[in-house]
Amino acid sequence: MKKFKGISTSPGIAIGRIFLYLDEKLKVPRYDILPDDLEAEFDRFKEASSRATEEIKALQKNASERELVEESQFLESHILMLSDPEFLSSIERNLKSYLKNVEWILYLTVKQVVKKLESADSPYLRERTVDIHDVAKRVLSHLMFNERVSLSDLKNDVIIVCHDLLPSDTIGMKRERVKGIAMNAGGKTSHTAILARAFQIPAVLGLSDITDYARSAERIIVDGDNGVVILDPDKKTLAEYNEHLNEWHRHEKVINLQNKLACVTEDGKRINLYANIEVPEEVESVIEHHADGVGLYRSEFLFLQADGDATEEKQFNAYSHVLKSMKGKGSVTIRTLDVGGDKLIPDISVIGEKNPILGWRSVRFCMGRKDIFKTQLRALLRASVSGNLRIMFPMISGSDELDDILDVLEEVKKDLDKENVPFDRTIPVGIMIEVPSAAVTSDLLSKKVDFFSIGTNDLIQYTIAVDRGNEKVAYLYEPFHPAVLRMIKMVIDNANDAGIPVSLCGELAGEPKAAAVLLGLGLENYSMSSNSLPEIKKIIRSITMKEARKLSETVLGMDSAKEINRTITEWMEGKFGK
Repeated sequence: MKKFKGISTSPGIAIGRIFLYLDEKLKVPRYDILPDDLEAEFDRFKEASSRATEEIKALQKNASERELVEESQFLESHILMLSDPEFLSSIERNLKSYLKNVEWILYLTVKQVVKKLESADSPYLRERTVDIHDVAKRVLSHLMFNERVSLSDLKNDVIIVCHDLLPSDTIGMKRERVKGIAMNAGGKTSHTAILARAFQIPAVLGLSDITDYARSAERIIVDGDNGVVILDPDKKTLAEYNEHLNEWHRHEKVINLQNKLACVTEDGKRINLYANIEVPEEVESVIEHHADGVGLYRSEFLFLQADGDATEEKQFNAYSHVLKSMKGKGSVTIRTLDVGGDKLIPDISVIGEKNPILGWRSVRFCMGRKDIFKTQLRALLRASVSGNLRIMFPMISGSDELDDILDVLEEVKKDLDKENVPFDRTIPVGIMIEVPSAAVTSDLLSKKVDFFSIGTNDLIQYTIAVDRGNEKVAYLYEPFHPAVLRMIKMVIDNANDAGIPVSLCGELAGEPKAAAVLLGLGLENYSMSSNSLPEIKKIIRSITMKEARKLSETVLGMDSAKEINRTITEWMEGKFGK
């Protein structure tokens, strides 16, 4: 038995047999050519590139037919790379400089591009090297007449163990056969992580060297909840995880019986549970879990791609897909572009800012690049006729900034009017409260918008002055810090006084320990990952408002996060026996 610790990127537990997916590296030949051969070599490249493009288009067509919008767009970036003038010029230039065969020139050129990306400060840009390798392998395969291994023909249920999964691999694989993924490479923002979450496949990435130890058909456990992978588990460990899995299935069956029931406290208070999504395909899970709507659609995923080219039509199609899918099932709150900090758009965002979390990000970026911002607003307004849309602006710091943002929105509406483009004129417009200045002035901001959504992920780090991505100070990132709870209470009270709805869409909304406390603070709208909905619903349906208020009043009077944590834990154990 061997245990590996990696990055938990998609929750759940999977037990099964390994499908060792090692797409063997091609042995790239290297030999001299004559100047007279240059044209013929480049023609060979163009022919192989053309075949690869046709292959990608076939995959893209398949993805489109299955309404897999994001996957289709991954592949579009691959097609664009093969026709990119700069990339083609690099191939030609290296051919002339080195006078080597085009297979080796392609290998060399890709190596140069990858080296630049790997030196970038942004984890996202470093992870984009997978797209470059994907395209290069495809072209090399045609140059060298090699067949590529496919995951589309899986006959049995498997857990994939690999160094990396290329976007085209993930799109083409027979998804119903893949029960888990364990991968050497990757992080939380990689294609594999995003798609694994969207399709509810347990996944642990960033394992470094698991492929060196894994053996085909060997038993494996993927614990996506804790970021652990176990190869060849012993009988005791296997029995423990089988019991965990059986317990989870039993728990899921009980929970699913409540899925269609309204989320109502024991004393009759109706609470709304919404779902957060990153890609349009997650709507299926939102509907399956009977969420009251989409409380947060993180639109930046459309922009964080290899080409960074989120055209108006691409955005319009993605937003329309979600709105149409949710029509009659609840509202869809789409957050406008939230990039910067640790989320950079290739070739646009500033790399190397001294304080990126406090820098040119979110609405600040949008106001600096109004061309990008207005394009998104146009796409959102156009899509609004397809369903119940709500537009939400992130990281608003105060009234002046909000006024500027709303002015831009009005400009875009006037432009669409001039063009006779229809849109819903009653779209609710709201803001995320994730900056302390916004929380403190939420009484003023509430007069200018239709709703609030509290983004605790950032609100916590800004309130306590702790970078949640910095492992040296991670211990200070405390959701139950007295200042955080008081700030949440302040925002809820100010929204209630103004008569506007307020939700909470940070990770805290899906934390079982926080459910009762937030309810006691006055929260009536929660938004979280679909997988967290059943547990939170079960807790809320099992308590009264009186109990929740008493608990929140107790913890609000405490001065220590440790004391608050201990009190909540004891309360949960006394109420639920866990």
